Amino acid sequence: MYNIPQGVGIGISLLKHELEKIRKHKLVIALDGHSSSGKSTLAHNLAQLLSLNHIDTGAMYRAVTLYLLNNDIDITDKDKVSSVLDEIDISFQREQDKCITILNGKKVEEQIRTMRVSDHVSDVSAISAVRSHLVHLQRKMAASDSVIMDGRDIGSVVLPDANVKIFVSASLEIRTERRYQELLDKGVNITKEEVAKNLAKRDHIDSNREDSPLIQAEDAIFLDTGSLDQGRMLAEAVKIIHSQTA
Repeated sequence: MYNIPQGVGIGISLLKHELEKIRKHKLVIALDGHSSSGKSTLAHNLAQLLSLNHIDTGAMYRAVTLYLLNNDIDITDKDKVSSVLDEIDISFQREQDKCITILNGKKVEEQIRTMRVSDHVSDVSAISAVRSHLVHLQRKMAASDSVIMDGRDIGSVVLPDANVKIFVSASLEIRTERRYQELLDKGVNITKEEVAKNLAKRDHIDSNREDSPLIQAEDAIFLDTGSLDQGRMLAEAVKIIHSQTA
């Protein structure tokens, strides 16, 4: 039996052969991509389908950013940021097939998805001390069981020996529309232009930072999610995983 994510249409019978072969392997899946490309949703759905631990590294950087903002710590003061990292405890908790981010014992899944955090997370992620601290935690999380980890430097830096690497992206226009609709659904009062500006800024910072920039690992398979719904995205990813574990 396979746990098909709720609301996701997928011709699972057509993929049964691939899934049976995939299940025979210990899976370490590195899933990288741009903001709002669908990688977190895809990682969540793959985790459910294949019974994998899901580690959302973007949520970890957002949690650090939230902590700094809530404690009035200047994110441009790298020494100060570095000095408080040991005060930050991040973990994940599964609730009704959802992965909830826990920051110092409190659920912060909603807070870390706000534009307040989105406007600063790429700047925080570019701080080498933050990246070093979280990469260490991420590798510890992925050390034992089969796992899918999504982020921006997973295949290239965090898990370079992952046996499956996928790089997902879509055009800025499509990603803007997705993020805009997501925020509207949450009742956030924002313009599409503001969303596009935020994503373009994050793309630039993520791709041009000195420490672990967003790149497609040489052995990663590219997946354009622009024209794919969740079901087709999941089906294409399963085919890629099968090809890389065959």
